[in-house]
Amino acid sequence: MATAALVWTKAPLQFPYPRAVSKIHPRNSSVAPPISCFSTSGPRPDSVGILQRNTEAAAGEKMRQNQQSLGLLDNLFLHLFRAKMVRETGWESEKPGYDGLIEVANHLTIGRSNSETIQASVRILRSLFPPLLLELYRILVAPLAQGKVAAAMIARVTALSCKWLMGQCQVNSVPLPDGSSSMSGVFVERCKYLEESKCVGVCINTCKLPTQTFFHDYMGVPLLMEPNFTDYSCQYYSRPLMLAVRN
Repeated sequence: MATAALVWTKAPLQFPYPRAVSKIHPRNSSVAPPISCFSTSGPRPDSVGILQRNTEAAAGEKMRQNQQSLGLLDNLFLHLFRAKMVRETGWESEKPGYDGLIEVANHLTIGRSNSETIQASVRILRSLFPPLLLELYRILVAPLAQGKVAAAMIARVTALSCKWLMGQCQVNSVPLPDGSSSMSGVFVERCKYLEESKCVGVCINTCKLPTQTFFHDYMGVPLLMEPNFTDYSCQYYSRPLMLAVRN
C-alpha cells in the first residue's frame, strides 16, 4: 500500500477573493510600497489611499469609540500587547491606555525601513504566544479538514478577543478556491487601530503585512487582510492551507 505524506507547500499565496476594498496590494509580504502618513497640510496622494476624515459622522464615531470602556480582559490584552511593543522599540509613551499604544506603534516605524518594521512586528506577535503552542498548532491543528478547522478557529478567536484593538468585528463567510465557502473571515466595521494611527504606513507595516506573515509562517493559516483607507473597515480572508500529497 502506498504511503501518503503531507508536505507543506512554500509557494507564494494566491487568493482568488475580490480586492475592491483595498487600494494597496503588495505582492511580497517582505517588501512594502512607499507610504506616507495622513497630514492635515500638504497633498494627499490618492495612489496610496490616504486616510480621509470628511464627515462629522466620522468624528462622532471616533468619540464613541474613545469613550467606550474596556473590560478587565480587554485591558489585560492591551497592556500585554503594549508591553511587548515597548520591549521591541525600547521606548515608552507617557500617554495612558490606547493613546499610548498608538504612540508606541508610530515609534516602531521610526528609524526603520519598511522591511525592518515588518520583521519587528512579526517578532512582537510571536512573543505573545508560547513557541511550543505555535508549533503544535501548525503541525497538529492546521492540517485538519484541509485547514478549514484552523481557519475557522482563528476567525472566531480574533473576533472575540481583538475588539479592544480593532473595534466592532464579526465572523463572516469567505469564498474558497473550490467554489464553496467557509465561515473563516472577519469583517472589522471601523478599525480603531487604523483610524487612531492616522497613518497608512503604520497600518501596512505594523499590522497588515506582519499579521499575514505571522499566521502563514507560524500558525500554518494563509491570511489576506484588505483594509479600506476611506471608511476604515477591514476584511480578513483566510483559506485552508494548501497541502500536497506525495505517494
